[in-house]
Amino acid sequence: MIEDPARCYQAAHSKDARFDGVFFLAVTSTGIYCRPSCPARTPKRENVRFYASVAAAQQAGFRACLRCRPDATPGSPEWNTRADVAARAMRLIRDGAVDREGVEGLARRLGYSVRQLNRLVTAEVGTGPLAIARGQRAQTARILLETTTLPVAHVAFAAGFSSVRQCNATLQQVFADTPRGLRARVSAAAVRHRRGHGTDAATQEIRLRLACRRPFSPASVLGFLGSRAAPGIEAVDTSSYSRSMRLAHGYGVVTLAAAGSDGGGPTFVDADLRLSDLRDLTSAVSRCRQLLDLDADPVAIDEALEEDPLLGVLVGAHPGRRVPGTTDGFELAARAIIGQQVSVSGARTIVGRLVAAAGEPLPEPIGGITHLFPTPAALIALAEEHPATFSMPGGRRRALVALAEAVTNGTVVIDPGADPFELRASLVALPGIGPWTAEYVSMRALRDPDAFMPTDLGIRKAAQALGLPDDPARLSLLSEAWRPWRSYAMVHMWAMPEGQAPLARAPGGTPPSPDTHATKRSLRGRDAA
Repeated sequence: MIEDPARCYQAAHSKDARFDGVFFLAVTSTGIYCRPSCPARTPKRENVRFYASVAAAQQAGFRACLRCRPDATPGSPEWNTRADVAARAMRLIRDGAVDREGVEGLARRLGYSVRQLNRLVTAEVGTGPLAIARGQRAQTARILLETTTLPVAHVAFAAGFSSVRQCNATLQQVFADTPRGLRARVSAAAVRHRRGHGTDAATQEIRLRLACRRPFSPASVLGFLGSRAAPGIEAVDTSSYSRSMRLAHGYGVVTLAAAGSDGGGPTFVDADLRLSDLRDLTSAVSRCRQLLDLDADPVAIDEALEEDPLLGVLVGAHPGRRVPGTTDGFELAARAIIGQQVSVSGARTIVGRLVAAAGEPLPEPIGGITHLFPTPAALIALAEEHPATFSMPGGRRRALVALAEAVTNGTVVIDPGADPFELRASLVALPGIGPWTAEYVSMRALRDPDAFMPTDLGIRKAAQALGLPDDPARLSLLSEAWRPWRSYAMVHMWAMPEGQAPLARAPGGTPPSPDTHATKRSLRGRDAA
């Protein structure tokens, strides 16, 4: 799977953090594996092996480095840029599908047998779905041990282990330590935080840092989400964004804030999670990462888009922009329908009314968050009993109900494992839903990096300001040069001040050397572009 170890070793020798999560190096003389940017002295080449995933390194018998925490690196950007079965499986595993449904459930959702799925995933990452999920459980257990005062037995079951013995054995193999030993390693500040919070799993608060790759522009994604925050389910202030999430075993409320940064942006985002059931921690963390697009490869994206003579000016002036995601595919699709042909503020008002009328109230409001977004069944019932609550034309209301019915009966599937092409086709087949909505949902719910909406008013206005043709057909043809990063091109165009065009490329925006991207492309023998 790692087809060019020499380039990997060169990247590890230079301590380049851009490769964290892309591959991992294991040291045979010490029995540990690290991220490429580990500050420890680079071992001799003959003592190093390279793996495409944390799970593959663990399965080979290596334990995680406690200095660089390789299990806490950003995820591989490859799984967001591909739509094949292995990539869809990795996205579902990351969302906790194996913990909830087992490998059999994962295979069933993808339409494959367990044997076929194991073969496909192993061929890509060096180990099977069960081992990958096991590695995620170990990381979840470590987070709970370091950030809560829960008894070890509660931590084991909350992390997804079937027994305390299994949890102890896994932590010993992955971290070469016991649960009590891992808990004792945390800093004094973390200990004070632990003591300041209760141990009741129904109200447990967890504070953690979500790693990301630089450059990172947190304002680009937090500002986008904040400007569209709907009353009751979202809240925003000068430094943070909060929202509720419907999870498999309960609910969660998360507050996200960018950490301090220098010119390249922060290397992590602070996340305060409050979960009704700690078994949802893995899924909640994954959805927060997808919401902020933290697993993207900004260096490769910016370098590709900077080659465009006009769009490159925008990218050079604002490096590290992200494509905002979502924590719930149905919610995003419903809000996309609501927002058709209305202003952002108007859409927020309508969503707030629907949330108040059909949303599930939280047991206690948390920082202005009072509800969960309505379920498909709740929206269908509201349309039948109180249609006037929708405050929208009849055609749009019927489209919203049709979406809710399609999601309920399984005709439309909007989750991390959905196929982007099938999702577009199933959405367009519904009444009142056109290509714009299908592309928008694919871009944000499935993290499709190459979605494009040439009929979008904001895109057409930005094209005019840049001196590009605003005719949808011509604009689509022109956008072929931006593949496979057209979603990122759109967020740059959306962010342009109305009526203004960039005059010159920002100084100092020298792109990285081509060798950086040649290394990433050679790791699996395919060119992502």
